[in-house]
Amino acid sequence: MPRFSYTARDRAGATSSSSLDAPSRKEALRLLAARGLSPVRIDEEVATAKKPAAAAGKRQRSAGAERQMQLPPSARRRPSAQAPSRRERLAFLTALEDLTSSGLSAGEAIRLLSIRVKEPRLRSLCAGLWERIGEGASLSAAMTSYPEVFDTSSVNLIQAGEATGSLNDVLKRLIAHLTEQRELQRQLASALAYPIFMMVVAGGVILFFLFFLLPRLQTLLTSLGGKLPTSTAILVSISDFALRYGVILVAGAVFGVIAAWRWYKSEPGRVSSDALLLRIPFTAPFAVSQTVLAIAQTLSVLLENGITTAEALKMTARQISNRIHRRAFEDATSRILEGESLSSAWVRTACFPDLVLDQLAVGENTGNIVPALKKVAVTYQARISQQLNLATKVIASAVLLGVFTFVGFIAYSIVSAVFALSASFSR
Repeated sequence: MPRFSYTARDRAGATSSSSLDAPSRKEALRLLAARGLSPVRIDEEVATAKKPAAAAGKRQRSAGAERQMQLPPSARRRPSAQAPSRRERLAFLTALEDLTSSGLSAGEAIRLLSIRVKEPRLRSLCAGLWERIGEGASLSAAMTSYPEVFDTSSVNLIQAGEATGSLNDVLKRLIAHLTEQRELQRQLASALAYPIFMMVVAGGVILFFLFFLLPRLQTLLTSLGGKLPTSTAILVSISDFALRYGVILVAGAVFGVIAAWRWYKSEPGRVSSDALLLRIPFTAPFAVSQTVLAIAQTLSVLLENGITTAEALKMTARQISNRIHRRAFEDATSRILEGESLSSAWVRTACFPDLVLDQLAVGENTGNIVPALKKVAVTYQARISQQLNLATKVIASAVLLGVFTFVGFIAYSIVSAVFALSASFSR
């Protein structure tokens, strides 16, 4: 029976080296998982005096595995089933934390998930990770094969948890962080849903009046020799123009939206649009709050889990959506790496309000920067919720006012046309 030498960590994080007999590499990994060990390295012991051809084959397979590990993420082997996406990240981490907190090793938990999970994309992700782990890769190394699911910050946090033996704590903090981000996105979608719904309904009502009801009134009044009121004549002119040139207007609007979207997705477009957001009084406070929340949440999680300050700052910069704020933060990071303090370097970014800078300066001076960042994150999470609620009310009120005004004008025009029609009958 083949014999495998291994280096592994136990649940307390202690590293040990030994060997065991197993019929295959995967069976050896299962035996280690059953003992509560997380393998760091495992190699099959080969007698050089016997079966040199077999030894050569083993070396070739080992070299092939190493080459596979060295390939870029896009070229590594993956399951060809449903391709997982970023949406599966939180569900996977939650399921993994549930199993590892019950006493299973990370590898055994992923093996179990690859068998038990029913959702196709999540099951594909678990199967792909288990395949990499079965080849001897660590969990963080396996996660790098799926950059579309796990960002660099998540992978580095998992790697830090593996190195320190605190994977469960890292998973809990990462899950809490991602849950807060998802809740913020949900609040934003909910805030925009009602105004969009009102605009769609109002648009349908207006189109019904312009293209269905008004042309019939116009035809009836014209046949009776009546004269259209001024308000009705304006609406009829709008209706005629839309009927004649509506296709051209719609095509132009679609082309304009596509062109604007492509420009926005380009780097110059993102920079220009982000700069515009910071100049508009209604959107600037929300953009600043989003940046402060992203920095406070991400940096606190990274520093709390053992990531170095330099790496944590670089990874935090990638989480800032506003390009203007991101560039300012990167410039501040360069100054921090040269020896400047966090709070003094961040003063010149224009990303942080003065009160936040004071809190961070106190936390930095007392050695409690992580609690200070957490407190800022909680404060700005609540502030963004308040800003979203206020924006919802303002936008909904503006939409309703515009809809009622235009519908009222249409109703007045139709009533005026009806009275004109009645007057033509009386004559």
